Amino acid sequence: MAHVETLGLLVLAGMPIGDVEDASPALRRAIGTADVVAAEDTRRFQAFLVRAHATCEARVVSYFEGNESGRTPELVELLREGLTVVLVTDAGMPSVSDPGYRLVAAAIEAGIRVTAVPGPSAVLTALALSGLATDRFCFEGFLPRKAGPRRAALAELATERRTMVFFEAPHRLAEMLVDAAATLGQERPAAVCRELTKTYEEVRRAGLAELASWAGDGVLGEITVVVAGAPASDRLPLSEALDEVRQRVADGEKRSAAAAAVAAQTGHDRRELYDGSRG
Repeated sequence: MAHVETLGLLVLAGMPIGDVEDASPALRRAIGTADVVAAEDTRRFQAFLVRAHATCEARVVSYFEGNESGRTPELVELLREGLTVVLVTDAGMPSVSDPGYRLVAAAIEAGIRVTAVPGPSAVLTALALSGLATDRFCFEGFLPRKAGPRRAALAELATERRTMVFFEAPHRLAEMLVDAAATLGQERPAAVCRELTKTYEEVRRAGLAELASWAGDGVLGEITVVVAGAPASDRLPLSEALDEVRQRVADGEKRSAAAAAVAAQTGHDRRELYDGSRG
């Protein structure tokens, strides 16, 4: 009789983004029946087990940004041997701005089944609490850390009509909001969601400039930013939009920032405004 290879199972386990009491029975079962747990931070995972009164008999290994590429083949080999590997991050869903994408892609390539334990999402929670439109949205993750690339990324989003959701580090929040206000418009509605589902949860809703001023005093905790999409408006004729860009440049504004701001206000293409205003 021919040998039939039995492949394992990769489980992406959504972890609580706040109180460990939010851990679901499905999450506890997945951890309790795993052969291997790959954790973003093994010490935090052990602390979670204690606080959540959860049982784990599995071998626990680290799986984080610094060792993803090297550890992925090891985990795929364990999956080939028929083991169940549960992937956990510090909070939220693996592979969504957290380690996991490489392993998921490699497991799929190897023909291994991948499933998930549904868990909390900072993206959807912040979107729902923001008070902004939820019918169409996009998730942009973390913007670039350096100012130039960050402004360029925001400029590309100046005419995005969907509500936008970002993650941001607390020490970069003020700079991000300043750049967003300059690029997307100072009065563009937004919400900064801090410490979602935790004891000190806070949601600040205001225009981008006002939020940037508030964040300038320093903000702590896990941060999710929700920004309204570009407003639907009666478009100015292109000639008038180009005149507006030229006037902003004459007043001392950088051409790229001026083009992005006018694009957000009028719906014209940013590159067309940038190139056309140079003539």
